[in-house]
Amino acid sequence: QITSAEVKTSKNHLTVYKMKKKVLRKQVRAQHTLMRHEGIECVSHGTQSLVIANAGLGNGMSRHQLLRIVEEYGLVETLLMPPNKPYSFVKYGTTEEAKKAFDALNGKEVTLEDFGQNIVLYINFVEKVFCKNAVPTSLPPGLMVIENIISSEEERRMLESIDWVGDEDTQNAQKTLRHRRVKHFGYEFCYDNNNVDKDKPLPGGLPEICNLFLEKCLKQGYIKHKPDQLTVNQYEPGQGIPPHIDTHSAFEDEIISLSLGAEIVMDFKHPDGHTVAIMLPRCSLLVMAGESRYLWTHGITPRKYDVIQASELGRKVGTITADVGDLTLNRRETRTSFTFRKVRRSPCNCIYPSVCDSQKGHQRQLQPSFPHNEMEASKLEQEYVHQVYEEIARHFSSTRHSPWPQIVEFLKSLPKGSIVADVGCGNGKYLGINEDLYMVGCDRSKNLVGICGEKNLEAFVCDALSVPIRSGSCDACISIAVIHHFSTVERRLASIRELARLLRPGGTALIYVWAKEQEYKNQKSKYLKEKNGSRDKEEEVGAAAAQRPLSDQKPDSGSRDSTRSDRLLNDGKDEDGDAEPLTDSRLPVHTNRTSFHCQDLLVPWHLKGGAKKKGENVGAASFPAGSKESQELSPVFHRYYHVFCEGELEAACRSLDCVRVQKSYYDQGNWCVVLEKL
Repeated sequence: QITSAEVKTSKNHLTVYKMKKKVLRKQVRAQHTLMRHEGIECVSHGTQSLVIANAGLGNGMSRHQLLRIVEEYGLVETLLMPPNKPYSFVKYGTTEEAKKAFDALNGKEVTLEDFGQNIVLYINFVEKVFCKNAVPTSLPPGLMVIENIISSEEERRMLESIDWVGDEDTQNAQKTLRHRRVKHFGYEFCYDNNNVDKDKPLPGGLPEICNLFLEKCLKQGYIKHKPDQLTVNQYEPGQGIPPHIDTHSAFEDEIISLSLGAEIVMDFKHPDGHTVAIMLPRCSLLVMAGESRYLWTHGITPRKYDVIQASELGRKVGTITADVGDLTLNRRETRTSFTFRKVRRSPCNCIYPSVCDSQKGHQRQLQPSFPHNEMEASKLEQEYVHQVYEEIARHFSSTRHSPWPQIVEFLKSLPKGSIVADVGCGNGKYLGINEDLYMVGCDRSKNLVGICGEKNLEAFVCDALSVPIRSGSCDACISIAVIHHFSTVERRLASIRELARLLRPGGTALIYVWAKEQEYKNQKSKYLKEKNGSRDKEEEVGAAAAQRPLSDQKPDSGSRDSTRSDRLLNDGKDEDGDAEPLTDSRLPVHTNRTSFHCQDLLVPWHLKGGAKKKGENVGAASFPAGSKESQELSPVFHRYYHVFCEGELEAACRSLDCVRVQKSYYDQGNWCVVLEKL
């Protein structure tokens, strides 16, 4: 007969068995999650490294608490906590210490100190802890954060100047929004139309203490114009503000925001999907001007904790980098922001028409004209080349990852130890092709050079017409898809002459330019072949999607510069014979994935966001939240190109007496030349 003690023991064994089975099932699930998220495979044998599921920043475990837990079982060499993930990695000094931690912690229940919630840890062994080098992220252009701009006493007085209770029914507009409490001074911002009524100023103006603060900012040069509108927001932990761009037609360029009571992390996002998280310390001033004010969205994610740098508690000014070895959680506290703006009295005429409500629906009605002098050429290239690449850099870079075989062949044919300059290097995809070379890149786009830096490639910002490298110091140069962005014959020739200047005698340069002939020897180029392919595919020197012309001008009008370019050719004629004389000098807009009918034109680039979820409305974040524009397509930018006729590039090179053409050829829609310095 079975005794009650035996029954109890049997039940205990069954409970233990079920618990072990549950832990094993959770372990397996954690293994699959790790493989799916990180591509890291767990192993069955003991190692120095563990992955701990349910102990990540994403589910509320702080670095301080986890470190205290794992340090009980041995010397911790590395603790990595990926942002927003529910797991962490720990590496011990020895395998024995890791096994000890595995036995003690696998299936153990702990209480999250910051949340009061119980969780169960699930442990697996991994071969090694994987850690990418964190690359510091730069601030959005035009953005500045000034620390300690006011004292603690000034902070107290400014906070006391806002009466959240007594002013309920007085002159100051006050609202309690879903995400925060708001009060307006000077002018009320209407959230139903994201604008201000410029004819109805609020009585009383700005508080006197705020006027004194603004005078201080003017005197110290932080702002150029004194604001006349103030919005005070109060955020409790867990509250925030949706991503938005302050309405262009409502306010002038500079927008400044003072953080009082507590620090906060604010998220900025470029239309191309690139995001930057920025710590705004207590008593700091955020200044947004230019691109950061007009093009980037900014917002505060509603949450009770921010992921910050663990070093110095992350309360210093700067971006929050994805350094998984230095991230932790920071509990939010009540924060009050004083945001000052100057009401705009005339329509906005910024250089970001795709996100500008003043220009929406009628921007770029007329294309730019063909330049007639050096000043006009420089201005055209600034707006339709330089500025565009700054704005599309991230998206552009994501389409530039496959090196062209014949360029690779050129680089690999160079002698070991050669010094090579990539003039117009873009995202640097050719800088690491041949490790036996000393390669340096340069590009006019600061953002593209920044991407090179993220890849640990050597690159700097400069103009291809004036490269700050000593004459005769390079064994070779490459210029890939660059010279066709210069808008006059003289400037294109000057760019070739600059390449020759860099070369030593006997040095070589490889030049690629986009060809007018996209069908050559009865073969269509890849650019034309992909006409009906995926919209996500990008041509190497083209754009993403077909667009309508910007005005009613026919896109097959000839180019005034085509005739001028032909003067460099031996026969002086366009072989296709389809470039008609201009009656209007405005540049036509090309329809992507079609043949070229003129040489000087604008090519559309349809900007896409970063990684998108299925059904996501790309580019909506570029507009004020809730606006009609947020439902429309992503911005479209236009880049200037001069496409080269057969023989034109070669003729331009032969016109220089300091070089000789070694060979010229056609490569998938591009005319190519190899030069040798005499």
